[in-house]
Order: sequence, then C-alpha cells, then structure tokens
Amino acid sequence: MSVLIVIPARYASTRYPGKPLVELRGADGQSRTLIQRSWEAAMQVGGVDRVVVATDDARIRAVSEGFGAEVVMTSDTCRNGTERCAEAYDRLGGGFEIVVNLQGDAPLTPHWFVESLVEGLCADPVAEVATPVLRCDGAALNGFLQDRRDGRVGGTTAVFGRDHKALYFSKEVIPYTGCRYADDEPTPVFHHVGVYAYRPSALAAYPRWEAGPLEQLEGLEQLRFLERERPVLCVEVEARGRQFWELNNPEDVPRIEAMLATMAMA
Repeated sequence: MSVLIVIPARYASTRYPGKPLVELRGADGQSRTLIQRSWEAAMQVGGVDRVVVATDDARIRAVSEGFGAEVVMTSDTCRNGTERCAEAYDRLGGGFEIVVNLQGDAPLTPHWFVESLVEGLCADPVAEVATPVLRCDGAALNGFLQDRRDGRVGGTTAVFGRDHKALYFSKEVIPYTGCRYADDEPTPVFHHVGVYAYRPSALAAYPRWEAGPLEQLEGLEQLRFLERERPVLCVEVEARGRQFWELNNPEDVPRIEAMLATMAMA
C-alpha cells in the first residue's frame, strides 16, 4: 500500500511554546532541533512513499526546509495533529492508501514501531485507525506514577480488549494495579505511543466532528474516534532494548538527551 508520513508541528503550543525548535543534544555532543530529529526518525521507516512536515508557522518551515524536509503549510485553525494531517493530505491531493501521523515530539520513535503499525492496519481490513502500544516494565510504570505524583503530564496509557480494539486512553495510569514490580518485570500497563495510521476515509471524517467531552478533558485527540464509536486498533510493538519517550514538557529535554547518550544516538 502507498504510505504517506505527515509530521504535524505547531509553534504555539500552550504547554510548551516553540517546542519543535527546541535543541536536543545527541551522544556526539551536537544539537539538532526536535523537528529535525523527528523527521530523521520518519526517514528511517521502510516502505514509505513520502514524508512531509505540516505546519502553520514560517519559522518551523524555514528550519525544516533548511535540513531538507518537504513542508506543507496548513492553516492555524487546526485543533490537533490529526486535523493538521487531514489538511496536509488534502493539500497534497490525496492518493495515498495509508496516512501516518508521526507527531513532531517523538524523536525516539524506532522505525519498527511505524512499520509494525502499518502492517497491523493493512492486516485488518475493517480497521480505519491504528496506533502502537508498548508494554511497560516496572521501571517505566514507576516513572509514570512518579510523574503523576509530581504533577507532571507524563506518558499516555491505553487499555484495549481481546480484539485489540481500544477501550480508553488516558494521561492517568490505567489500569490500576496495586502490585509492585521489579524494574525489568512486565506489567499490565501499556504506554500509548503517539503515532497514528489512518485510512483516508477516517482522516477525512475527523475534522468534521466536534471534540467530545472526553477529548477535551484528557486533551487526547484519539478519543474523538472512540466518542464517535469508531474503533481504534492497538498494535503492540516491542522495544528491542530501545528507550522511548515523547517531549511533553521542558523537563523532558534532559531525559531525552540522556536517552540519546545511553543509546549512543548522534
């Protein structure tokens, strides 16, 4: 199937203004912007026909074109990354069978996460939307719980049924478990990886829907699909020894730089 990756990026983030242009230092001591590192992650994904950055900001456009990315300018009325992907897809004239939303704050996304995601959507002819989930070990779960105790917005978690269709996504840690886990012990909690694959029909419908109460409360765009009773397929992916984290807050910069150093990523 023909695959387009869109990297939505906006400057005017309420939580972290200018986030796409934040510099992240790699293991070699060199700094590159968050948007460049996200684009480089997208370029490593196999089986992709085109990769574009979608933004409404001239500063992000200039920086992105400076390192060689193709940029699609979108309006400043997009409410989230999914809406920006939908507009970018339209501006490109359509023609792709799967559109991947690789959000511009996830530079540590391994290529096999996205490859597995596309494979999962292709294998389910009924599914219109898919997203990856990663089983937490004890160390990851304890990190989530500590973030919540400290009042930080950490990673998003997901719960899903036997058919791997999502039941809910939350910035709280779900499901509740009173058990204690060793750092390397698998847990029943799944980290939602903020990447999405859509069929064009689902992507076209999304901007026409109003945001529901759950989406507004959690600030999670994928809940709009669930509130409209559109199933979201959760595709379990494997870490393969790689660390993963999104840049949600300024405090995440040193965390991601430490991960880049540990994994010897330039």
